[in-house]
Amino acid sequence: MLSAEPPTRYTLFMSAAPQKTFYVETFGCQMNVHDSEKVIGTLVHEGYSQVQTVEQADLILYNTCSIRDKAEQKVFHRLADYKKLLAQGKKFGVLGCVAQQEGEKIFERAPHVSLVCGSASYRNLPQMLVQIEAGKRATGLDDRETDECFETEFTARTNPHRGYITIIEGCDKFCAYCVVPFTRGKERSRTSESVLAEARQMVDLGYSEIQLLGQNVNSYRDRAGKRSFAELLTAVGEIPGIKRVRFTTSHPRDFGRDIVEAIDAVPTLCDHVHLPVQSGSTRLYTREQYLERIAWMKAAKRELSITTDVIVGFPGETEADFAETLSLLAEVGYDSIFTFKYSPRPNTPSLALDDAIPEQEKSRRLEVLMAKQKEIQIIRYRKYIGTRAEVMVEGRNEARKQWIGRTSQNKTLNFSAPEGAEPKVGSYVPVSITASFPNSLLGEMVI
Repeated sequence: MLSAEPPTRYTLFMSAAPQKTFYVETFGCQMNVHDSEKVIGTLVHEGYSQVQTVEQADLILYNTCSIRDKAEQKVFHRLADYKKLLAQGKKFGVLGCVAQQEGEKIFERAPHVSLVCGSASYRNLPQMLVQIEAGKRATGLDDRETDECFETEFTARTNPHRGYITIIEGCDKFCAYCVVPFTRGKERSRTSESVLAEARQMVDLGYSEIQLLGQNVNSYRDRAGKRSFAELLTAVGEIPGIKRVRFTTSHPRDFGRDIVEAIDAVPTLCDHVHLPVQSGSTRLYTREQYLERIAWMKAAKRELSITTDVIVGFPGETEADFAETLSLLAEVGYDSIFTFKYSPRPNTPSLALDDAIPEQEKSRRLEVLMAKQKEIQIIRYRKYIGTRAEVMVEGRNEARKQWIGRTSQNKTLNFSAPEGAEPKVGSYVPVSITASFPNSLLGEMVI
């Protein structure tokens, strides 16, 4: 569930005295989290009030993710748990990737659901709300038919200092393992002017860090033809009041040298790139082209933190293929990785392949991969001891009497502060790093 604390900031003034209530539960990636922020803003503008429990809500929404195996079963189990609330007059809606993937089959398996809406149809939410309020069912399953993005003036951002802006939706890559092109629709970008207008508005509201989002964020193509992705990055980074600009997730195919040049030229662009690889085997993936992009990043004027996604157990992955993935970790020296076991997803090309690798073997490879990466991270994080970093203060751990911050390289840095010099959440402070762990750093605030 998206919390109301810290205080929600709305992009524009919302309508007063709402009568109807809603509850949103969000699963999945940052795109889903930001989609929910925009959905919440839309609902409030339409006269609804957000509540924090299912019991308080008139309308219960699940914003779903289908990237992992059995995601749809989890949604149906959740819907079954709350079927008893139908007698209280509550309405239910399924949003997001499972909604798009399963479509109207959701109505068959969960007849108490009133709304099924994929992310490509969120812009039609006001009309769909009118339908379900009238006791009718509503569907929004535009999938790959639409060229429109979900742009709204009404966004309920849940962090008052760091905010998301989606610049491109959908995916045209059709990787063998990935369900996203089938659940998020085709690639469609906003104009750079609309992105910059939203970024300036966020600065006016007090935001200092902006993260540009997209399934393949660097596949961005300005609908007005004015700016490339690197030029948009630069333009956002040069807005007065911006302290940090991040972007995720990049696709290696569209990752150009100009992105690294932009990071070098604009200090506000964070020195961190997330570049998924999935496998280190040339037989399964073009390793040489990937390493060319890594070389661009390693030649940057600033040291860039590089992170990635890795899948183990893809159909046909041999021990030799897996060994190449392990060697890639050592060659690149990632600062962190997100690891997954392959699981078949609906409609994907890999469904036609024989998934002959047993789950036990997938689990073993995952453990070996994570152990290898832990060794690498211990070494990489240790080198920061004795250096100084600027952190954005995110909160405080009272049990440990430490403040929690994040560096420009997206590393967690827990630190102590002298009595009487406690920093404010959302501020940026210098911290001297005194110790390291596999996934975080420890330090002391510099006065």
